[in-house]
Amino acid sequence: MFQVICIGSASKDIFFPTKEGVVFDTPQDITAQKKIAFELGAKYHIDNRFESLGGCAINVACGLQKLGVSSICYTVLGKDAIGEWILKELEKKNIDTSLIRKENCLTGLSAIIVHSDTGERIIFSNQEANKYLKIKKEKISNFKWISITDPSGNWREVLLSVAEVARENGAKISFNPRGKNITEDVQAVYDFAGKAEIFFVNKDEAIEIITKINPEKINDEKINDDIFILGELKKTGARVVVITDGKRGAWGYDGVDFFHADAMEVLAVDSTGAGDAFSSGFLVAYIKEKSILESLKMGIANGSSVVLYYGAITGLLDEATIDEYINKVKTEKLN
Repeated sequence: MFQVICIGSASKDIFFPTKEGVVFDTPQDITAQKKIAFELGAKYHIDNRFESLGGCAINVACGLQKLGVSSICYTVLGKDAIGEWILKELEKKNIDTSLIRKENCLTGLSAIIVHSDTGERIIFSNQEANKYLKIKKEKISNFKWISITDPSGNWREVLLSVAEVARENGAKISFNPRGKNITEDVQAVYDFAGKAEIFFVNKDEAIEIITKINPEKINDEKINDDIFILGELKKTGARVVVITDGKRGAWGYDGVDFFHADAMEVLAVDSTGAGDAFSSGFLVAYIKEKSILESLKMGIANGSSVVLYYGAITGLLDEATIDEYINKVKTEKLN
């Protein structure tokens, strides 16, 4: 029996690394404080390109599976060549595809511009198939954990169905929304987070949620107060709140203690999938009843390995290799 069902997006990712583009700070934009610009109308030569499985449901399922937690994907593909390619790649990685549905549409496809000097990226994504994501409750009723990341389609209905199944069957929820969910309906995200065992967001997403829910509580000082932000998100009712912030590391809060893990100093090639790798690493440790600090360590280790390669899959650690990384992660209890 599978321990975790991973609900969310699926895609094929194509990466274009480049040193072109001008990176600049935009501190006045609190939800997007760094941007990159290209000359309008220009044509840029790319020396190489890379292809990989992508989409949050696939990324998280692969991460869990490699670390010894059995998982299965619940997602949608189109009836096209890209969809067939994804199925074959998943089979190579021993990921069960029996709950993946096909529709007469285009499979998700992302073109990802990677800034070679920093490893940071911009994703241009077409997710037509993911708009067809619907929950058949009987299909997700026999799992101890439901991981839902970047829900698409009528995603509010998806969240309501997942919450109902979890309530009826005692399943625990791991929830990681994306920017579009927060932009479209922050209240729906906030309310569903209250039903989650673990609520994952990055720093920008956390600020946007708080800004939209309680705008009077955010100012220039509090934007950089990690303890304050964790406390505000804990008010959702989530059992554990986890925030990631790139090179600054990650934080966790269980309502009693605040924890922090430093990022590892690695020469990143591509940051795509780092968040999904972090969440799968954290979730594995948590499922195995490790402490929040140990869970943060495993998340940081997995995310730090993924960024050494293009795509979200190649650098995922397994049970035999993750200890070497974990032992290098520095953590602390903050209170």
